[in-house]
Amino acid sequence: MAVALSAANKGLGRVEPNPMVGCVIVKSGRILATGWHRKFGGPHAEIDALKQVGSSAKGATVYVTLEPCCHVGKTGPCTEALINARVARVVVGCRDPFPKVSGGGIKALRHAGIATETGLMQAEAEAIIAPFHTLVEQCRPFVIAKWAQSLDGKIATSSGDSKWISNARSRRIVHQLRGRVDGIIVGMRTVRLDDPMLTARDVRPKRVATRIVFDSRLRLPLKSKLVQSADDYPTLLMTTHATLRANRARCKSLEKNGVAVVACASKQGRVSPASALRQLSKMNMTNVLVEGGGALIGSFHDAGLIDEAHVFTAPLLVGGDGPTGCIGNGKNKVRDAVRGRVVKQKFIDDDQYTVVRFANPKRRMRQ
Repeated sequence: MAVALSAANKGLGRVEPNPMVGCVIVKSGRILATGWHRKFGGPHAEIDALKQVGSSAKGATVYVTLEPCCHVGKTGPCTEALINARVARVVVGCRDPFPKVSGGGIKALRHAGIATETGLMQAEAEAIIAPFHTLVEQCRPFVIAKWAQSLDGKIATSSGDSKWISNARSRRIVHQLRGRVDGIIVGMRTVRLDDPMLTARDVRPKRVATRIVFDSRLRLPLKSKLVQSADDYPTLLMTTHATLRANRARCKSLEKNGVAVVACASKQGRVSPASALRQLSKMNMTNVLVEGGGALIGSFHDAGLIDEAHVFTAPLLVGGDGPTGCIGNGKNKVRDAVRGRVVKQKFIDDDQYTVVRFANPKRRMRQ
């Protein structure tokens, strides 16, 4: 199963909105094949592995990270392929949260007389499909927040200067992140201060992310790099219903320049993160990267909508009472703080790079 989990990760950034899945076929104590879901629309992991072994699959044990599908989608049911291959045993990491499967695949295998077990390395298997699970269960994309900070938790100086807190190698990791997500979200303050392109540069991207701007007042400059490059890279502006009704002409100007404008519910006069994520889920976005600034990241934090954080801490002391890492409203008591699980931590030259996962409760979002 560990080999299957490692194989599943090879599909990162290539299979979305499908989940990453790995499969290993074992017979007489020897691995015959290792397969994985390689790209969206392509063969599932079980099919990829079965094709490698042919008739040798008869009597074998199959380890698969996610419950085999039992419905017809872009490909045929994997349960049917396993049954036809006459495998003896199937070991499943975790059940599929997708309603059309959700236990049905396991039931079909058992009904066909195949010994089927579930729950081996379940936590690891569920972690791999977290973005897919979030999309299915919570009707929203998996949210990754990213920021660079000083030792004293500052993401910028009092004047707003933030270039560059992190080093060049750390910034390359950020571009790798950009190259595997469906969308990159920033606020208008970031656009005004940095005039960013929000593209994955100097890396080989697996996906072309949609650039997304939260702009509650339709202030995105027509001469900004985002607008000027909107014909080359998908660009989306999210504003409130009230702002859109009051600024139809401005909206048409943006759309004429290639920017798609989407209206969302408002919260305290600003774009509601929950409403925006619902809109993005309708576009089949599985994961989004929230890059800033601090107020925007804080709004996602306050709404309980950050699933994973990538934080680069540089050996700098900025000082002063200026902006901090995640602004938001925060908590009054340390015991009420949201505690996550560190899944990666290493040094990138002098920067400390930390990746933390947060367990959000299973619930549908509220505005």
